[in-house]
Amino acid sequence: MKTRYIFITGGVVSSLGKGVTAASIGTILESCGFKVSLSKFDPYLNVDPGTMSPYQHGEVYVTADGAETDLDMGHYERFVRFRASRRNNHTAGQIYERVIQKERKGRYLGGTVQVIPHVTDEIKQAMHASAEGMDVAIIEIGGTVGDIESLPFVETIRQMKIELGHHAAFVHLTLLPVIHGSGEMKTKPTQHSVKELRSIGIQPDFLLCRASRRLPAAERRKIALFTNVDESAIITVTDVDNVYEIPLMLEEQSMHHLLQEKLNITTARTPDLSDWKKLVRAGDHCDKEVNVAMVGKYTDLVDSYKSVNEALVHAGWKNNLQVNINHVDSERLESDEGLAALLACDAILIPGGFGTRGIEGKITAVRHARENQTPYFGICLGMQVAVIEFARHVAGLAGANSTEFSKNPPHPVVAMMSEWQDGQSGRLETRTSQGDMGASMRLGEQGCRLQKDSLAYRMYQRDVIRERHRHRYEINSHYTNQLMEAGLDVTGLSTAGELVEIVEIKRHPWFVACQFHPEFSSTVRKSHPLFQGFVRAAHQHRMTKERATAEPHAQH
Repeated sequence: MKTRYIFITGGVVSSLGKGVTAASIGTILESCGFKVSLSKFDPYLNVDPGTMSPYQHGEVYVTADGAETDLDMGHYERFVRFRASRRNNHTAGQIYERVIQKERKGRYLGGTVQVIPHVTDEIKQAMHASAEGMDVAIIEIGGTVGDIESLPFVETIRQMKIELGHHAAFVHLTLLPVIHGSGEMKTKPTQHSVKELRSIGIQPDFLLCRASRRLPAAERRKIALFTNVDESAIITVTDVDNVYEIPLMLEEQSMHHLLQEKLNITTARTPDLSDWKKLVRAGDHCDKEVNVAMVGKYTDLVDSYKSVNEALVHAGWKNNLQVNINHVDSERLESDEGLAALLACDAILIPGGFGTRGIEGKITAVRHARENQTPYFGICLGMQVAVIEFARHVAGLAGANSTEFSKNPPHPVVAMMSEWQDGQSGRLETRTSQGDMGASMRLGEQGCRLQKDSLAYRMYQRDVIRERHRHRYEINSHYTNQLMEAGLDVTGLSTAGELVEIVEIKRHPWFVACQFHPEFSSTVRKSHPLFQGFVRAAHQHRMTKERATAEPHAQH
């Protein structure tokens, strides 16, 4: 059938959850049998979030084709059987860059280049490209309605609605705050948000209202009266502990039926969310738990590690385990007082990151895990600090470090390939050509060959795997033999250039570190094998500690 479009906007405040909402709508429509794509159009002028601090925009999500994108791409892939690519995330920076390049090449035939039609036409082309071959394209507009930078995107979807007619629908997400003390739910912010949207020329077809409780009938009628939205199309999205409940919440309010009717889909389809309900029930009824210390430096904003957090949740559900994540600021570990946070946990994970701040604390966390036989999982930077720690304290390479953190370390066990590559050791890995700061990055999905007697192989059950990368520095191959002789096992090498991808310590109950980012491949339906193995090891470690604590009491 002809592609239908659902445009999602947000009002009142930012960070309301448009990404999860878009993913939830996609989940419902996919369960109806439709082919669904999801795209995010961000109004900021950065070309991509790759050089932004996580405190600015949360984690940087990486697609299989190597695009550094908004974290909402992660929501899309975790909820929907959908493989995002660079064509599913566009920023104002990318759009304006393409328009200016066309102007420089004379593509506009000497005309005056303007926001309308040139910028809006460029946005339209990107939206149509992201929807190619799909039954339904869900397009999320970043930011909040009324922001000056989002106006070209809102204007574009206004034009597209005229062109698409009954094959397009507008969904607007708003907030219904409750006044502390009186407990009164206020509809005025939603009324004003819709008023702002209508002043730009868009009449929403659906209002999804974020609230702490269900919307009372009187308030629903009031909102319908002031916004010109049908009462049945005003949907409450209440706060939940488990975001994977949201598709079920929307389906209970007949979202699937209302959308199909609005999009003029004549042959209505009924959603089958039975498998989804089983997953959610499994997550709600875990009868065991483990505590994982996640050691990072962006711990004040948990969205900085969104995909890692979710991958731990998925692995926990798969193993009937509630995973409690304790975000530990690595700078705290540079003093003795911070170590108590590690002692209270059943396992330690160090995720990816950049920069020197908190590095020594992360190395301390690795040493604690190695010496105390605590399950350890290192991801990207988490592998590099594991190698540095092992080189210093086991292999006897005093002062070992990465050239990212020290200009001239005596033993650069981690470095840029250009700093140690002698030209004789084989092919170089593919590096992206996009952007100045990204030019030296290894990005996207690449192959890794596993050693058959390794822990990693037992978890993957495959010789060759493909995982997504986002990093600039590599383990220095000149030190590999020396580290292996000291007891560090290199159990995964890249298929293209034989760079180190996975290291393990076999004398340890569970010590695995990888250069790639397995969290980007974990979904609620298909938990990642490395995360599954890690949370199982955490539970075994917890049981061992509990038995050791119980035995002296039993003897007494």
